[in-house]
Amino acid sequence: MRVSLIITTYNWQEALALVLASALRQTRLPDEIIVADDGSADGTSELVREVARQTPIPVHHCWQEDKGFRAARARNRAIAAATGEYVILIDGDIVPDRHFIEDHLLAARQGFFVQGGRVLLDQRRTRELLAGREVNLSFFARGLANRKNALRSRLLSLFFSCQAHGLSGIKTCNFAFFRADALAVNGFAEDFEGWGREDSDFAARLLNYGSRRWNLRFQAVAFHLYHPVQSRERLPANDTLLARTVTDNLVWCVNGIQKSTIESQKQ
Repeated sequence: MRVSLIITTYNWQEALALVLASALRQTRLPDEIIVADDGSADGTSELVREVARQTPIPVHHCWQEDKGFRAARARNRAIAAATGEYVILIDGDIVPDRHFIEDHLLAARQGFFVQGGRVLLDQRRTRELLAGREVNLSFFARGLANRKNALRSRLLSLFFSCQAHGLSGIKTCNFAFFRADALAVNGFAEDFEGWGREDSDFAARLLNYGSRRWNLRFQAVAFHLYHPVQSRERLPANDTLLARTVTDNLVWCVNGIQKSTIESQKQ
């Protein structure tokens, strides 16, 4: 099964370099990498071009103009461009374990989307990683805030991974789905601007569509680099949008991937 790894980023090329290095040392390489760029102007495009020249798999840069936090639109453009049947989403501050793609593909099942976990790195450890571009992180690494999430065990995963029904803990920094299911709900709702809830809305519409949620534990380990929190000023408005999706049992969003595809074709 072809898999597309989509990495969402914005103006943090040092972190993206680390993430790309980790993505390219996987035990099972993705069939393509798409950098979903929300308007970076810090040399990210040069970094992606350089990485693409040096790797055996396609690495694409899907850039959009910087008009504020528009992660939903950036992801839609990347999903529209993806050629894989299966899509794995991470953020540009997530360093995946080298078994990350392999583990996600083992967990992939028709009719399900997968929510993975993350390991939080502290500020000091993050600085060290960025300075040395080290990617050999493990359960025993220094500076882990929730160390149990760094433990990779197929046996523990068998016992603790499970189906879930709500939206608690939805984070698209470690999230996977069949591309056809994303198209069936019209991708991410681009009405969500500013930080927050566009991922929960996407998951809610997948659930309303009939997909089931699988919480993957002790596999597909991912390490989250420390950074200051994003502004939450749009969160009340985004909460209102999410509440409408849940209350009205919505599946389709009007302002979604179809619109992004049409706009991309016009450019």
